[in-house]
Amino acid sequence: MKKRRDTEAFSISFLDVITCGFGAIILLLMISRSGDTPILEATPEELGGIVRDLQVQLFDIRGEEKVLNRELTDKKEQLSEWDERVAKLQAELEREQKRYNRLRSDSSADAVLLGEYQTALQELTAEMRRLLAQRNTSQTDLVAGISADAEYLIFIIDTSGSMVNNHWARMIREMSDTLRAYPRLKGVQIMSDMGEYLFPSFRGRWIPDTEGRRRAVVNALRTWRTFSNSDPTEGISMAIRSFYDKGKKISIYVYGDEFPGRSFKEVLTAVERINPKDSAGRTRVEINAVGFPVGVQQHPQYQFTNMRFAGLMRELTHRNGGAFVGLH
Repeated sequence: MKKRRDTEAFSISFLDVITCGFGAIILLLMISRSGDTPILEATPEELGGIVRDLQVQLFDIRGEEKVLNRELTDKKEQLSEWDERVAKLQAELEREQKRYNRLRSDSSADAVLLGEYQTALQELTAEMRRLLAQRNTSQTDLVAGISADAEYLIFIIDTSGSMVNNHWARMIREMSDTLRAYPRLKGVQIMSDMGEYLFPSFRGRWIPDTEGRRRAVVNALRTWRTFSNSDPTEGISMAIRSFYDKGKKISIYVYGDEFPGRSFKEVLTAVERINPKDSAGRTRVEINAVGFPVGVQQHPQYQFTNMRFAGLMRELTHRNGGAFVGLH
């Protein structure tokens, strides 16, 4: 009689099957996770801090606008008072002139009296001249708000579509007005915010300032079209690098309407690197800026980049010895 073999609960064959099954499952898992898990919904970026910073800049700009408007009102009132005083002095001068003429025609008039009248007329005339001189000086400061003691001017112009389509004619008028505030310049230059020259033949050289050249500049600007990214960093850097001279008084004017760039700090740092201050706190060249406005009917994004341009230019000109003028 054959002896029966004892049946094992877990034979070698059973263990092989189980092991192969687990191995297959692990292999399937490895294959299924060979790629990154697709992102079904991106997590929204935290923008609260950026919005708060922009709101602070907006409040600062609005506050400065109120201050400038008050100063403008005061200047206008002062001009009105001077006009009134000049008118009164003019009327008094005419009356005294008539009396003086009558005395001269009267043979019995005392020579001493005639001399007193003549002295009074001279004093009235001198007072009128003084008031008119003050009035004219105040008007110049009121219009520009920028010192006009430079000998050389460089205009850095945003040539983007928004400027060409919305502000080009006014930009040319503003440039002409600026040039009239500098009747005796030694040289000018016009570049885009990308560093392209209006007159390539004058690359790296000053354009002589004559009436004929000024007319040629205006005529050339009317049809000037060149690419722009609405970032003045490159144009400013190239202008300072090409034209800075320790013995020359140079002012830069930046004309634009928007700044879509990522960071104010990048622009300020780049300009500070090329236009450092000396021991007395003076920069190599003076940087001014003129901002052109955006109407409420324009796209909100355009209004946003317009406010960013104003905020950037306000800080840039403050750091580089100039002033920012925002047009209405």
